[in-house]
Amino acid sequence: MKHLLLSFFGLSLLFSSSAFAATTTDNTPNLDKIQERGTLKVGLSTFVPWAMRNQQGELIGFEVDVAKRLAEDSGLKVEFIPTAWDGIIPSLISSKFDVIIGGLTITNERSKSVLFTVPYSHSGVQVAANKELTDGFTREDFNSRRVKFAARRGSITVAAIKEHFPKAKVLQFDDEAQAFQEVLNGNAHAVAASTPKPEFDTLKHADILYLPFKERLSQGNEAFAVRLGEEDKKAYFDEWIKARTDDGWLKERYDYWFTSLDWQSQTAK
Repeated sequence: MKHLLLSFFGLSLLFSSSAFAATTTDNTPNLDKIQERGTLKVGLSTFVPWAMRNQQGELIGFEVDVAKRLAEDSGLKVEFIPTAWDGIIPSLISSKFDVIIGGLTITNERSKSVLFTVPYSHSGVQVAANKELTDGFTREDFNSRRVKFAARRGSITVAAIKEHFPKAKVLQFDDEAQAFQEVLNGNAHAVAASTPKPEFDTLKHADILYLPFKERLSQGNEAFAVRLGEEDKKAYFDEWIKARTDDGWLKERYDYWFTSLDWQSQTAK
């Protein structure tokens, strides 16, 4: 089985195998059509350190590394299609790209709309709070109608806030940076976001922000997403994820982007 996994590098096994043939329309390309095109179209949304711009305006980040390596192993070019987070699943369904590789957490609700691969990363939701506004707060104090949480619109973090702090008001923003800025400016008490951004920003703004809870609000499993019925893509991506997990490449890239700040000098100021 291991030899089978490694043989996908030349595409001859998985991209052209009749075992992965699929009935599709012209606007929902299966693996054969993607091979003919020569480019894998990837939908993502920019948020640190999953995907962001460097000082030259180019996309960098964990998801970018993953998509580039996937395309390279598959003998394809990669085309990134940045998309607003709340529109990323509708854009996939309408065939604006072939796959979402963008820190999309597996949920039962999302599984009604898209087909998930096996997980390729495991993060979670953490909270960063304004020190002055929440001075002396207990966990219970955050669950109040007077408390404002900031979060990125359409993200799993909104659901996590509502689950743990149902009385609190949730301010939603299209950009995660805006959500954090609201807390830095004192317009919101706390912000919830996928790790490790809360941890990074509390280090960066230690005079204003802190982590009020040791435990994450939720533990997430992120996966690629394709359209419902695209079993050929799921099977191929599952094989790739398993191979890159077994050889340690996914962990090495995850650790670089999520447990260090070695990449920070590359980002746009």
